Amino acid sequence: MPDTNSSMYISKSTRKTNSGLHSVYDGFEFDCPILPGLPDDIAKYCLALVPRSYFPTMGGVSRRWRSFIKSNEFIIVRNLSGLLEEWIYVLVMDTKGDGTHWEVLDCLGNKQAALPQMPGPVIAGFGVVVLNGKLVVMAGYSVVDGVGSVSSDVYQYDSCLNSWSKISNMNVARYDFACAEVNGMVYAVGGYGVDGDSLSCAEVYNPETDKWTLIESLRRPRWGCFACGFEGKLYVMGGRSSFTIGNSRFVDVYNPKEESWCEMKNGCVMVTAHAVVGKKLFCMEWKNQRKLAIFNPEDGSWKMVAVPVTGSLRVGFRFGIIEDKLLLFSLEEEQGGANTLLYDPNATPGSEWQTSKIKPSGLCLCCVTIKA
Repeated sequence: MPDTNSSMYISKSTRKTNSGLHSVYDGFEFDCPILPGLPDDIAKYCLALVPRSYFPTMGGVSRRWRSFIKSNEFIIVRNLSGLLEEWIYVLVMDTKGDGTHWEVLDCLGNKQAALPQMPGPVIAGFGVVVLNGKLVVMAGYSVVDGVGSVSSDVYQYDSCLNSWSKISNMNVARYDFACAEVNGMVYAVGGYGVDGDSLSCAEVYNPETDKWTLIESLRRPRWGCFACGFEGKLYVMGGRSSFTIGNSRFVDVYNPKEESWCEMKNGCVMVTAHAVVGKKLFCMEWKNQRKLAIFNPEDGSWKMVAVPVTGSLRVGFRFGIIEDKLLLFSLEEEQGGANTLLYDPNATPGSEWQTSKIKPSGLCLCCVTIKA
């Protein structure tokens, strides 16, 4: 019935004027109920009941459905209904080592739909965050026809619709920088600029206005660092600073309410992997890749937990998160012979470590978890 009505409306509108066809039709479609015969709040709940793997198909039914599925409200409705599904997005090195691709795995390790190719050139030193159920890939360094360039481009992947779109550019092109989501905003800090100079500038992205805004800079340039959010504050640590010899242990902390930075002195150095699980930060340092360094922001303390593996200390891990547990993907070249480790910080003592069936097809370069 909705298709018949729509066709009739297009026909009538066409007889009146062809130039106004799209605007008239768009308004008609958004005025229609989501599901004929049902109030919109009940219809939205019905759509939220559908398994996540069908979202891209649902988005092609109508613009009204597509608009709802890509909205934050859709995620909220599924969350309130207890229907959110966690999928892991892993950037994997191709078998021949000449490129990369994203793989999508569910909580059982089953592969889901592949991501379409991200727009723009192949980049390195980029930043990745998850914002409102979407994957945001920003800035980085690329080489096209032998010419290198630093980017300020930002792309957003909608995990519900399986599609990429471009959002506003950053104010400063950069690579090897720190980035994180805090209170629904994305922060980018430090890194290298277009001339290879180290940066101290920082900026924040507001998804409601699709705009990047410069904020107070760091006290010193910082690069090769990483960031995370705790209790509404941005923590930047690791990497190097122009005011230190070697790697820095200083932690720069930004308070969005006060719009200012402060400093701590007991951070991690030369971090090869990091992830936030619950209210704690898990790190692995290059010098000791057989132990997890766990940071508690409540008291600023660190503790070490041994990783139950043997072999070369040079073989490290990349981190992922699933159901409030930490995944450790081995960086051994022969992925088939290396199990994915799983650390449960809430398990009873002695049973924190397990193995997981979740395993990418190749070398894991980075990993994020998106709930939708």
